Amino acid sequence: MKERLEKAIKEALGELGLPSVDFSLEHPKELEHGDYMTNVALIVAKQENKNPIELAGTIAENLKVQNIESLEKIEVAGPGFINFTLKREVFVKSLLDAQDPEWGNTEVYKGQKILVEHSSPNLFKPFHIGHLMNNTIGEALYRLAKSSGAQATPISFPSDISLGVAKAIYILLEKYGEVLEGNDTSVLIFGDAYVEGTKRYEEDESIHSRVKEIADNLYGAVESPEFKLFQQCKTTNMLYFASTVAGLGSHFDSYIFESEAGIDGKKIVLENTPKVFTESEGAVVYIPEEGSKLHTAVFINGQGNPTYEAKDIGLLDLKFSRYQPDISITVTDNQQTSHFQVVVDAAGKINPAWQNNSVHRSHGRMSFKGAKMSSRLGNVPLVEDILSTVSEEVKEKNPDVSEEVAKQVSIAAIKFAILRTQAGKDINFDPET
Repeated sequence: MKERLEKAIKEALGELGLPSVDFSLEHPKELEHGDYMTNVALIVAKQENKNPIELAGTIAENLKVQNIESLEKIEVAGPGFINFTLKREVFVKSLLDAQDPEWGNTEVYKGQKILVEHSSPNLFKPFHIGHLMNNTIGEALYRLAKSSGAQATPISFPSDISLGVAKAIYILLEKYGEVLEGNDTSVLIFGDAYVEGTKRYEEDESIHSRVKEIADNLYGAVESPEFKLFQQCKTTNMLYFASTVAGLGSHFDSYIFESEAGIDGKKIVLENTPKVFTESEGAVVYIPEEGSKLHTAVFINGQGNPTYEAKDIGLLDLKFSRYQPDISITVTDNQQTSHFQVVVDAAGKINPAWQNNSVHRSHGRMSFKGAKMSSRLGNVPLVEDILSTVSEEVKEKNPDVSEEVAKQVSIAAIKFAILRTQAGKDINFDPET
């Protein structure tokens, strides 16, 4: 279309006896200015000492006579710009063409293996709008890698064991006992327990020793009431997670759990102490080189348990041993940036490929109607609630569409709201928008 318009403009100049000049034909910044905009009249008017608005009108009339296919209208705007608006059918055809599986594909990364890790939730938190942000960006990167000729593999790194999970298990044991039945198996129950456990732990020091005991039993896979309950919750959470992301048009080839990465990471850290890591007051830490802007980080805490840093070392080892990626992409929010810089710096001293082939892609945080969200505080809208709200709006405006179409439009609208924002920028999610 751009080539056709450029040709038509040049023909108009020739027919009107105007000089051939270099001009621009671009997409306007504002949608109300049409789909293409040219400054040709401004350029010619300056060279020929003519009125640019009048000249733009003369050129526009000639273009209209050419009866260019696919054009809805041609208008003169501002100091002498000519705006072109395409017919709706042009966009419909483009969308139909884009349904071809090969449409837009390249071979930029042909022969390379690209691993994309995203949507790695805490399994004791229901899937909320913040998770959807990460899933949308991660899925987009995976599809871009795949359409660029790479052997692309999407994986997830669910957080199944942490002190936060131990706090949730403490509450669940207190309320429901060792086995959950019926409605007690709802992921919403787990999320409520996570929020309550976090609050109780902050307010009541008397439960600290018990929660840490639970954490030790979970990390060590010790046969105990808490480990048995944990396994039941984990199974329920994984079924819920797989079903939720599938409904969003996403999937994962495999999972690497924090529990297994923690075991592997702790072993690697100990094997590389004191070569890479340093013992300090009962813990094992990483101290960056002098002059580095990176911070010192604990990899094994005083209780002997691996921290998130050690788990990520284990994750790198498992990723590269299982998939041998040429590029390993990790998608998180930008608050994890300094964490990954330290982990990758330490990892490079153990295996250079872990550092050289790893890419961290960060995105901004999401607020809801201007308010900061936190699953820890329990004020994050769940994906199913948001989709239901938007679907109702779609049905109200389009009463003839099916429930399935309304759902797909809702998912697309939310994903568009996320992906249209510049990478790394924060997003204020507003359902009405």
